[in-house]
Amino acid sequence: MSSILNKAAPALRPFKLALIQLGNVGADKSVNLKHARDMVLKAASAPTTGSKVDLIILPECFNSPYGHTHFPVYAEEIGYKHGEEYDVENTQSESVKMLSEVAKQTGTWLIGGTIPERCPATNNVYNTCTVYSPTGALVASHRKVHLFDIDIPGKIKFKESETLTAGNTHNYFDTEFARIGLGICYDIRFPELAMTSARKGCHLLVYPAAFNLTTGPLHWELLQRARAIDNQVYFTMCSVARDLTAGYHAWGHSMVVDPMGKVIAQAEEDEKIVYVDIDPEVFDYARDGIPVTKQRRFDVYPDVSQGVQQ
Repeated sequence: MSSILNKAAPALRPFKLALIQLGNVGADKSVNLKHARDMVLKAASAPTTGSKVDLIILPECFNSPYGHTHFPVYAEEIGYKHGEEYDVENTQSESVKMLSEVAKQTGTWLIGGTIPERCPATNNVYNTCTVYSPTGALVASHRKVHLFDIDIPGKIKFKESETLTAGNTHNYFDTEFARIGLGICYDIRFPELAMTSARKGCHLLVYPAAFNLTTGPLHWELLQRARAIDNQVYFTMCSVARDLTAGYHAWGHSMVVDPMGKVIAQAEEDEKIVYVDIDPEVFDYARDGIPVTKQRRFDVYPDVSQGVQQ
């Protein structure tokens, strides 16, 4: 967000995050929102975690079915502008209202997965992630930069660009325990975005996602471990649960990878809440032992983080 472009990143402190691999996402948006809210409350109140949950993460397209034909139907007006206080009370977005209220109720940071967003000025539809502070304030958003347009013969063909418009900014936000970079699903295949987040001081990268049964087994874990190792950061992708009765079959397997590339938590395909303790010692161990952050040769190749839009 533009208000912290020149601000030093906060020190990484120990914190606990919860990934909600949400199931039962159907055609009724109100039912989807209620279920997501209930799961956020459940994640925040789990008595067996040993410590308070600091950050809760929802998956991509948690309020609607996933598919290019669904995006315009379920799209909501958000109208968030970086660096400006957002009026949650008078928002047109019922999803934003719910996410703000439950973040405030639980007193946690909340990354609200993604929802389809419509811009009233252009009528463009975006795949948008929104972020809420423990007071319920909407403090950051990220519009999916790279649209999922693929065609693997005999396997899967999908074109988000048929109804979605790509975002054009890089986004991160600060908490009292970390600086966190944002991406969405297909953004992970473009290492420049993750590299930029790391160069801007992010400790954790969060990409709500919904890989499918073709690309999931091939690249879901591989890409997350690669981005984590490349940048020596914590990396997580939060997926919806698999539903074989839906039009799109998600891979699931929400996971967290540490800066050494180790998978430290992973769901299977069903609905599940995954809890993870983020340890600054592992972050420092990776960077001290293999000091690539100090060995880059910008006299040989460019620093891709320079001149980015936020």
